[in-house]
Amino acid sequence: MSFNIERFFQALGDLTRLRLLNLMAEHELCVCYFVEILGQPQPKISRHLAYLRNAGIVAVRRQGTWMHYRLVVPEDIGAARILRRTFDWMRDDPTMQRDRLWLNRICRAPQNFTSLADAPAPALLTRVPFTPLP
Repeated sequence: MSFNIERFFQALGDLTRLRLLNLMAEHELCVCYFVEILGQPQPKISRHLAYLRNAGIVAVRRQGTWMHYRLVVPEDIGAARILRRTFDWMRDDPTMQRDRLWLNRICRAPQNFTSLADAPAPALLTRVPFTPLP
């Protein structure tokens, strides 16, 4: 499948999808964490994740019944640059900062969240795709 720039921009044109990408900046996460943090129903989150996957921005890995999502950098150099700048913007946005703080809080004490009782812990990425620009 060739890169579709229209689908890429449409994927970035939704706040929920941007929030999902923001949470995947440094972690591979299962769907249940997105549901807990964004407070939206699992089918809606899954639809947004499928949209991001079809746009070539995220990848999915199945582990038993769990679906784990992680960010992938598009091969298209222009799209990769735009995505990097989007992450630079998200680093300073209050909503995105709040979501990352919530994720960190959950990671420190997942036992406090009944919806995450049996969920696998988020995997910290060994290589973060986008480091902050100076």
